[in-house]
Amino acid sequence: MHETDKDRLRECLKFTSSLKHAMEETTLRVEGSDNIWQYTGYKQFARKYMSILDYIADVISLPPFLDFYNMEKIPSLGDTLPDMRKEIFESVYANLSLLQSFLETQLDTIDDEILSLRDFLQSRLRSAVFEIPENEKSIQNIIDQLFVGRGMQKGQDYGREVGRVKIASKESVPDFVFFRLSLAVEVKLVKNADRVKRVIDEISADIMSYSKKYRHQLYVIYDLGHIRDQVEFCHDFEKTQSVSLIIIKH
Repeated sequence: MHETDKDRLRECLKFTSSLKHAMEETTLRVEGSDNIWQYTGYKQFARKYMSILDYIADVISLPPFLDFYNMEKIPSLGDTLPDMRKEIFESVYANLSLLQSFLETQLDTIDDEILSLRDFLQSRLRSAVFEIPENEKSIQNIIDQLFVGRGMQKGQDYGREVGRVKIASKESVPDFVFFRLSLAVEVKLVKNADRVKRVIDEISADIMSYSKKYRHQLYVIYDLGHIRDQVEFCHDFEKTQSVSLIIIKH
């Protein structure tokens, strides 16, 4: 793909994200799930969605799972009931979400975002820790603050201790989840030499669990000086596709 075509796709990805945000803002501004005016912009949003598809149709073949709307057949406001408006509105929103994922895949933006997140934690976490951490929760709290300081919103850009995975009778809950990136982030603290072996076992178990639900996994290991060979520690884990580790030395 030519760079000019990629520029158009990047542009359309921004349009798609902005349109999704506008739809979310529209529903949030109108209080009450039974408000008859909550979805009145359904036709305008459908038209904008179709404009984005038209704009990129000559650049890339669009996947069959994206719906195309015949704007002439979408009824006007006066010819609809609230349930019909809601159905069309939600259909457009679902298609925008699919289009966003498709564009991100074509542009490899998810891999870029995960790499950026990894580099951010690698460069900023140590300087944000002022005292020797007593437990993993203290490291999680610092990471949470770093995410917020980076402009992320908890509950929207990421979640903390949500997105549990259940295998048989055992449940696992990632420390952080980035749902849009399908990324689970797990924090480990190595306080002594005995803890090194237990962390290895924990990560091995976590990889098996989280791979059932998340495409990507990132392990942040805060080490108080007991991991001697970082390359050897990470080597076997990172053979697993879409699993990466960073070790932060105190």
